[in-house]
Amino acid sequence: MPTLAQLERWFEQLLEIMVMLLTGGMAMIVLLAVIYRKAGASFVWYDEVASIMLAWLTYYGASLAALKRAHIGFPGLVESLPTRWRILAIYLGETFTIGFFLLLAWVGWEVLQVLDDSYLISLPDVPIQFTQSVIPIGAVLFIIAQLLSLPRTLDEARRGIRHDILPEQTDK
Repeated sequence: MPTLAQLERWFEQLLEIMVMLLTGGMAMIVLLAVIYRKAGASFVWYDEVASIMLAWLTYYGASLAALKRAHIGFPGLVESLPTRWRILAIYLGETFTIGFFLLLAWVGWEVLQVLDDSYLISLPDVPIQFTQSVIPIGAVLFIIAQLLSLPRTLDEARRGIRHDILPEQTDK
C-alpha cells in the first residue's frame, strides 16, 4: 500500500507530465500555424484548439500549484498566527476552497449536459463536451491536490514551519 507521500509524488508527476504535454503541444500548434500562415496556407482550426489547450493548461497547472501550495493565498498571515489559530485558519481555508471546487465540478458537469450534441466550429467532429470536460475534471484534480497536501500543511503548521521567512533571515 503506497504511503500518502508516495501518492502525492505520483500525483505531482502526473500533473507535471500533463502540464508539459499541454505546453509543448500548444507551442507546436502555434509555431506550425505561424509557419503555415507565412507560407500562405493558414490552419482554420489552430486558434480554437490553442485556446482550448490554454484553458486545459490553466486547470492542470492550477491543480499542480495547489498540490505545491503555491496558489493564491495568505501564507504569511496564516503562518503569523499562534498554532491553534493557524490550524483553524487552514481548516477554514480548506473548507472554502474544497467547497468552491465541489460547486465548480457540479456546475461544470451540468454545463456538459447542456452542451450535448454541440461541436467545434472549426473541427466539426470534436464535441464541445470533450473540450469543456476540463472544468469538472480540473475541479476534481484541484480537490485531490488540496487533500493530498493537507496533512503535510497541517504538520508544518503544528511544527511552526514558516515559508514567509527566508533561510538567511533565521540566522539573525
